[in-house]
Amino acid sequence: MLTRRTVMSLPLGVLAWAKGIEVTRVSAITDEIATSSQGAVEFVKQYGLRYVELRSVPGVRKEYVYLPGEELRAESRILRENGLEVSFLNSSLMKVMIPGVEPARWARDAEETRERRRRADEARFERRMEDLKKAIQAARILGADKLRVFTGWRGPDPAAALPRAAGILNEMSEVAAKEKITLLVENEGACNVATCAELAALMKLVPSKWVGINWDPYNGVAHKEPPFPDGYRLLPKKRIGNVQIKGRSILDGPQKLDWRAIMDALIKDGYKGRFGLETHTGDNRIQASHDSMREILKIAAN
Repeated sequence: MLTRRTVMSLPLGVLAWAKGIEVTRVSAITDEIATSSQGAVEFVKQYGLRYVELRSVPGVRKEYVYLPGEELRAESRILRENGLEVSFLNSSLMKVMIPGVEPARWARDAEETRERRRRADEARFERRMEDLKKAIQAARILGADKLRVFTGWRGPDPAAALPRAAGILNEMSEVAAKEKITLLVENEGACNVATCAELAALMKLVPSKWVGINWDPYNGVAHKEPPFPDGYRLLPKKRIGNVQIKGRSILDGPQKLDWRAIMDALIKDGYKGRFGLETHTGDNRIQASHDSMREILKIAAN
């Protein structure tokens, strides 16, 4: 087994593993690690990865889920030609105002601004099922079987909004079931489900096996929830389909989490999915991505 000392001396791209965690269990969101699709390929190959997470085209502010089919096929071809697969397709689906749930984050906005946002979000909410079908089609083309969704912008009383969000996800789950695509709900600080406690409550209201969890341990910190072991203890473990690692949560600093313990607990509890790097930190995000990935592989070597 690789040790911390040897992983630092070995050439980049050498496989690493630890306690059942192989390098094939590690992924990365491409628009965080490079400014072009080819650059993202070079990054993951440098570290011996075989999977990527997709969100927006690197260097282009366009979500994959809204790309035309021709562009999707071109992006998919780049990955296939380099022996890479898509572990997870991130989308912004349901990052929108749920009717009747005024986002708390809008409270300080001028009324004119709030009205403009209401109109835009009303239109987006109305086309939610159409957008879901587009996202599922994108997932098909890209070879992904898991798709990220959210629970609406966070209202002043998230608990009161939870049944409404659950009803929408139950509706979406029927489409997902027909297409055999799993919808993974992310705990997002700006949305009605931000903490592990809220994820657990939501899962009870959305029983479909085609809806699971995209767990980002760091996202609940802003809501005063210790993500591990406290928050993790609440989660229905069998419904965790993907785990994301924020750069600030794995690099040295006050926001660092005990990822060795988190990974060990997940593996012990039967987690079969991947750990995706979402750097999301640093003035130089690409350098921070390299630093974060090296730290992930160091953890995997112990």
